[in-house]
Amino acid sequence: MTLRCITFVLLFVIHLNGACAQADEDAQTIRVFIALCDNNTQGIMPVGAKIGDGDQPDENLYWDCSDGFGLYFKKSPHCKVVESEKEISEQILRRMTLRHKSSPITLIADAYRGSEMRQCYLDFESALASGEYVLVSYIGHNALMDSVYEESAFIAKHSTDAIVLVCRSDSYASSRIKNLGGRPVLMTQQLMYPGALILHDAIEAWIPKGSLAEIRRAAGKACSKNQGISVKAATGIFANLEEDTE
Repeated sequence: MTLRCITFVLLFVIHLNGACAQADEDAQTIRVFIALCDNNTQGIMPVGAKIGDGDQPDENLYWDCSDGFGLYFKKSPHCKVVESEKEISEQILRRMTLRHKSSPITLIADAYRGSEMRQCYLDFESALASGEYVLVSYIGHNALMDSVYEESAFIAKHSTDAIVLVCRSDSYASSRIKNLGGRPVLMTQQLMYPGALILHDAIEAWIPKGSLAEIRRAAGKACSKNQGISVKAATGIFANLEEDTE
């Protein structure tokens, strides 16, 4: 091989390594933790037997109903499913990995057995503190309403954004998130139904670095559409986190 060829190969390898490093730097991951709806083990107002069976994700209110994460995100024009897995563990019954079509975002969602709600929430906090993700979300029933969990002993590596779609998440979870070094970007201040379209539209507002007010408005519009109430009333379900920064 001539010196010119050797030089070309070395330059190509350097360029390739640099491109790969840039791709790794640009890649971002969102993690979503979903506690499947469960009439028997969660302090919820009972729903239909099938959609309220926390052992059956494929019929569950929070996974495979029209507003469940598994079905709603699968149909999203903004995302592409790259992998769907079953029975990850005794606790995690479904895992879906999606790629966002217009950004370097990968989204990984785990659906936990309804009776494993506590573990689901604690795993959410662990992921929040790990520093591995740009956004972490918990969806389902407010686990902190059912029992008082010890403050997490995790030490945050850097600030991670957090969305918690449960009833009154601001008063129950925001302080815990901040203690972990996290930044609440969408929390609730009223009772609510955590339809996946709310998370979907909030993420679409968050990806282009939307403000807290823009994320809240996007969630309010999605909730309004889902619940058939005014945008003003729906937006009021979500805490005005802008006030916390003043």
